[in-house]
Amino acid sequence: MKSERHILGVSGGRDSAALAVFMRQHYPELPLEYFFTDTGKELPEVYSFLDRLEGFLGKPIQRLNPDRDFDFWLEEYGNFLPSPRTRWCTRQLKLRPLEQWIKRDLDEGTTIHSYVAIRSDEPSRDGYQATHPNMKVHLPLREAGIDRAGVIEMLQQAAVGEPEYYSWRSRSGCTFCFFQQKIEWVRLAEHHPDRFQEAVDYEKTALKDGSPFTWSQGESLNELVAPARAAQIKLDYEKRRERLRRSRPVNPLSGRTADTIDDIYGIDEAAGGCVVCHK
Repeated sequence: MKSERHILGVSGGRDSAALAVFMRQHYPELPLEYFFTDTGKELPEVYSFLDRLEGFLGKPIQRLNPDRDFDFWLEEYGNFLPSPRTRWCTRQLKLRPLEQWIKRDLDEGTTIHSYVAIRSDEPSRDGYQATHPNMKVHLPLREAGIDRAGVIEMLQQAAVGEPEYYSWRSRSGCTFCFFQQKIEWVRLAEHHPDRFQEAVDYEKTALKDGSPFTWSQGESLNELVAPARAAQIKLDYEKRRERLRRSRPVNPLSGRTADTIDDIYGIDEAAGGCVVCHK
């Protein structure tokens, strides 16, 4: 039995990748175990990004797969889609596999140090809470004063870059993330029409069985991507983008004004979401 373990979860998002880079650069002596909890419903861009990150780290990122898949849990929850009010996907497909992975060591007295990607400009976020007295949670990015700009700079300097999905989406590599903005659902239909159709099929089944939730609250996905509605969503997005460009100074890091989706909507990619899904 090991007396200590050091674990770091990567999600396919920028913050957790930057934390992995930071720990590799500043604490190379730590025997870190990198892991990724795979819901089975991730975007293809996530896997290519994880491959690049593994190249930098020089060691594999262990894939933790749930013992029961999305379809099993959807049926268990009466075909009710996960939503901000009922985040069963986080519980069953992200946290459950992690807890199963470390439970035996915790119960046998191993101290597990978990390193979580919360930045210095996220003062209101606590991250994954220790659920066992033998687990210790560490926030290296916050402690080092690294903010969002610092994360992006770190990934650029390490030649890891960012996940390609950030060009059209602000958060989470999970296909069905219910925190997506409407413009992101429209773009999912454009970038991955097969994945979008899968989401439509799940939504139809949920509504047929009495679920009060659609993926994008207030309208179904088919309504959302109807030509006139999709055009209006894109127009609203561009108007907001232009207003933001006029009101914000040039970003000294990139030499441009903010124009990514998370900039446009004034959100952090972590805001409102789960700590293990997108960080």
